[in-house]
Order: sequence, then C-alpha cells, then structure tokens
Amino acid sequence: MEAPAPGAAQDAATQDAHSEARRRLDAYTYLSAPERLEHVAIMRVFCGTLLADLSVSEVMAKLRQAGGPAAGLDADTLTVRLEQLVKWGNLLRSSHTVKASSISEYQRSRARYQLSKLGERIQRDADEVLAEADAAREVSNELLALVERGLRELAELVTAPGGIEPQDGLERVSTLFVQFTEFADSIRDFYACLGQVLARYDLDSTEYQGFKELLLDYVEAITEDVAFRAPRISAALEKLWPHVPDLLARLDAHAQGLTGLSPQSDSRLETRVQRSRGREFADWEGLRGWFSDTDGQGSQVDQLRDATLRALQSLLANAKRMLRSATGEMSRRKDLLRLARWFEEAAPQDAHDIAVAAFGLYGARHLGIPPATDEVVPAYTSWWTGPVVEVPVALRERGSRAQRGRTSAVEDHSAQKGRLREAARERAAARAAAADELRSASGRFAEVRLTSAALGLLLELLATALGNAQLRRRADTDRVGATEFDLDLAHSEDAELGIRLTVRRTAGARCVLHSVDGDLLLDDLELDVGRTSSGATDSDAEVIVS
Repeated sequence: MEAPAPGAAQDAATQDAHSEARRRLDAYTYLSAPERLEHVAIMRVFCGTLLADLSVSEVMAKLRQAGGPAAGLDADTLTVRLEQLVKWGNLLRSSHTVKASSISEYQRSRARYQLSKLGERIQRDADEVLAEADAAREVSNELLALVERGLRELAELVTAPGGIEPQDGLERVSTLFVQFTEFADSIRDFYACLGQVLARYDLDSTEYQGFKELLLDYVEAITEDVAFRAPRISAALEKLWPHVPDLLARLDAHAQGLTGLSPQSDSRLETRVQRSRGREFADWEGLRGWFSDTDGQGSQVDQLRDATLRALQSLLANAKRMLRSATGEMSRRKDLLRLARWFEEAAPQDAHDIAVAAFGLYGARHLGIPPATDEVVPAYTSWWTGPVVEVPVALRERGSRAQRGRTSAVEDHSAQKGRLREAARERAAARAAAADELRSASGRFAEVRLTSAALGLLLELLATALGNAQLRRRADTDRVGATEFDLDLAHSEDAELGIRLTVRRTAGARCVLHSVDGDLLLDDLELDVGRTSSGATDSDAEVIVS
C-alpha cells in the first residue's frame, strides 16, 4: 500500500476550510436574489422570535400582519421561499409534533422552520446597514477616558499583594472591552463616512463650509484626545502585560462559561465556543496593537493620524478647486447640471439636436472598409449588433490611407537570436548527455538511478516504439474461440543522438527503471537499448534489459 503524498492532510484541511467559507458565504445569497425584499421580510419574522419554530401558516399570518412586499404571498410560494432559505443555511428544519384535523392541514403544518445562528447574525447586520448606512455616527470619545482609567485601576489591583478578586476582575475586564469595542467601532464608522465625503470633488460653498467645520473642529478634537491618552494607555498596558496570562487563568478558573462544552466531554458534541471579549489572549493583543506598534506595521493611532492628514489634504484640494472655479479657470458644474436637465425634459428628437449642438456628435459617416474575408454579414444586420471593423488610424484621423513619415528602421533581433541559439545548444547538449547516460547504464538499469532527462528520453523512445508496434495473432491458442496477440519487435531510434530502442513482449518479464523522479515498472516487456546501426557494429548494437 502506498503512503499518502506529502501535504495531503494539509490540502484536505484547506479544502475543508474553503468549503466552510463557501457555505457561510451562501447565507448572504438571499440579500442579492431577485426576491430579496420577500426574503428579508421572512427573516425579520424569524428574528422576532426566540427559540421558536414556525409553520408556513404561522409565517404567512405574521407577514400579513406586518404588511410589506411579502404580505401577499400564498402558501405554495412561501414554502418555496422558506425551502430556499433552508438551502442557503439561513433557516433550519425543525422536528415538531403536528396536530391536524385534516390531511390538507397536516400537509401545510408538517414543515416547521427555525432560525439558524448564522442566519440571525446576517439578518441583524443587514437591518443595521439598512437603518444606519448613510448616517454619520458620532465618535464615543468619552469612552477613551474610561478605558484609560479602567486599565490603570486593573493594573494596580493585579500587581497588589494577593491579586485581584476573580469576580471583580471579571467585571472590570468585561466592562473595559465593551467600552473599547464601542469606541473602536465608532471611530471606524465615522472615518468610513468621512472617506465617502472625501471622494467628492463637487462640493459647493455650503457643503464645503460644513466639511471644513467638521474637519477643523470635530476631527481635531478626536485626534487630540487620542494623541493625549494613547501614551497613558500604552504605559498602563505595559505594566499589566506580564500579568495578563495569570489574570485570564484566574478568570477561567472562576467562571468557565461555555468553555465546558468541549468535544472531549462528549464525542458527539461539536460546538465551537466564542468567548466574551477580553477572555482570550488574542483580545488583549488586539487592544495593545491599537495603541502601540507591536508588529512593525504601525498602530491604529498612527493610522488615525495619517487618515486625518489625508482628510486635511482633501480639504485643501477642494479649496483650490473652488478658488479656480470662482476665477473662471475650471469647473462648469452648473452648466453641466443645466444641460442634464435639458436632456431629461427633452423629447427623443430634441435630445439628439441638443447632443449635436453641445458635443458635436453628428451622424455616423459610412466608410468603405470591407470586413474580414471569413466574416459574412447579412445586409439586415444592425450596426449595433454587427461585428466591429478596425479602421486604420490614418483613415480615422486624416481621412486618407496614405502613409506619412519615413519608414522605420528594421529592428535588430540579433541578441534575441543569439539567446535562442544558445538555448537550443543547451537543450541539444542535455539530450546528448541523457543518451550517453542511457547507453552507459544499459545492462544494469536495476542497479543505477537515472536522471530526469535520461528517463524522459527513454519514455519518449518507448512511446514512439509502442506507437510503431504491430500486433500478430498467436498461432498456438489453447482455448477454443479465444484469440491472443503477440507484440512484434517494436523499434524507435534517434539518429541525431545515435540511440536505438527495441521493445519485446515476454510473458512474466519485469523491467524496473529507477530514477530521481520515481520508479517505473514495465510488466511483460523487455527493452533493448543500444546504438544506431550507423554509429555502432552489430555486435554491440543491443544490450538486453529486463
């Protein structure tokens, strides 16, 4: 039995990880499906319950009560939508005892569905995006002072004799990371909104004034507060850092939470546990990396400072644009808006006339350029859907096919030719060396290990020989009605390399060729390797290898 290839276990783990990622991403499909409004309404019905499974009739009643795009769905269509959500992983089928007074009622009520954890989280995030995507979120700057004070007090309690009480430490750590997470999320959302404004270069004077006040007042206050408290938070973390592993161990010993749900306790249980913020060492590393440069890539405080600098540069760019616009040097925004309004209000024929007057877009000129010879275009084919004909540059720009300018000199390819000749010589030398290796190793192939080039040459000759082989019907057939064939002598040779290969079929023969790429086993075949008739005598023409 052959051993598994190196890295097979790693490849299998990688494929499993890709399959899991694909399964989770499929749960987002309902947000982009054509029936996404109906799917969102259905998911909101399930998100409004806790540990509840609903039948089709119950979901239909809740949808009609809520109103919206899914209120008019019938039972069959709603069942299709629910089954599709189950397929994507947003819902789960639930086992529930059904009590029905008729067969039709049983068929409608036997399928019950409940919300999956992944589906609930995706719908919650989707509702948050739909509700607050365009809103500018205020930065919870006051939380930074609380984070500093919490770290400083925690460091004093941990380093004190006897350490901190586990319950007190658990409450302080949970509070600290809730405050830090809220502050970091508000910073990220605010600068994302700020980046959306930075991408605009069409701000008028009123928008520019508000943008300027936002940058000069609000952003400056944020960066100053972060720059003031970041060194203090870093100093408190440095004092606390050696005691963090012991602190986490004491907290785990005091309150394990869901960590008891491990596969070791029950072999059938495969529940992964997501710890609360601050209960893992990686959470503390993320907190430390936010305020200090721990990996040489810069801290989040440095990125915040750089983002503020880019925002100020964008503010100056808009100021320069508005100054040039006031002097008439650039920006015809108002004129273009007026022209767009004319296009919107105009009839189709008037819109064509406006386009001709504004941009000089006259009708197409018919040029006598034949298409390619292998393309036959019917006369009724529209120009919109027909093949494109390449128009020469001279004809397109000057309306003439005549060549202008002097003819360019012939490009010198001597260096490239020299490289190609050298590469060809190297390949020929390598093949000649492989042929010499095969001839020198003939008769003792089981004792030597061939190089890759030698084995490749041998396989090339073997393929040619088998391709030229002739089958011969065996005369001494023992069984009645059975026909067996023998392989006549198959030859192949390379006159340039002076090598010849003869293949014979012999029952029970085993030919083993060892090489650096692996071993090659040939059953019922004998290989004769030697020189060609032009390069050797008949006595040394063949050496049998079996």
